[in-house]
Amino acid sequence: MPDFSQHRIKPGQKVDLRKTETDGRSFEPDRDKCEREFRTVREELIELQERLNAESRQKLLVVFQAMDAGGKDGTIRSVFKGVNPQGVSVTAFKKPTEQELSRDFLWRVHMAVPANGMIGVFNRSHYEDVLVVRVHNIVPESVWKPRYDQINQFEELLTQSNTTIIKFFLHIAKKEQKQRFQERLDDPAKHWKFDREDLAKREYWDDYRRAFEDMLEKCSTKSAPWYVIPADQNWYRDYAVCSLLVDILKKMDPKYPTPPDLSDVRIED
Repeated sequence: MPDFSQHRIKPGQKVDLRKTETDGRSFEPDRDKCEREFRTVREELIELQERLNAESRQKLLVVFQAMDAGGKDGTIRSVFKGVNPQGVSVTAFKKPTEQELSRDFLWRVHMAVPANGMIGVFNRSHYEDVLVVRVHNIVPESVWKPRYDQINQFEELLTQSNTTIIKFFLHIAKKEQKQRFQERLDDPAKHWKFDREDLAKREYWDDYRRAFEDMLEKCSTKSAPWYVIPADQNWYRDYAVCSLLVDILKKMDPKYPTPPDLSDVRIED
């Protein structure tokens, strides 16, 4: 099994995404082996999630960020396949509503954090407020720059409230993004996934890269780490994410509650 911990960004580590591998084959070239081991690890995830839900004392927050077409939807769908949906909540953070804009930027995020026994999955997240707003000058630097510290403080509050946090940046190459966009254009069944605005955002690739680098450098903490996952190959990406989730759930060590004494219960015919 590859050492997936090598993808973790250490606190204070400098990040240059241009020099960070996007090709999972550099870490594990055997696709068949990856896919077999992924299925085994996913069964472990299913069992651990059941224990977490039954215990109902801890919670896990999983954050996904990526360039457009980076594979957030596909990762969530593949990794959590078979997991009890009653124990997982998925929140996709899209363009904020007028109601959300009338409040602080973390308000809508705090409303979606997982409850005891739950795995909360964020498809995009509070980090949009140091990414999109920065790249497209939606708010001035004096507004978005302090948000790194505010996000770190928010995540520390969650960890002190018995929430374990793990964050994944799905890292694809610009060439891979172009290929995925082309696949959406070529397949009529995928046209619904194609957004002309994605092509406009592609023009800002380097600006987004720098924004992601700052996000990773400033907000990967001991208690809420970022992992940069090579995501050009779906099979390596899914295996890495699932394995890291299983590792962190094992450390959380959720346990089934002590069962009540049912020795006196009889079921009549």
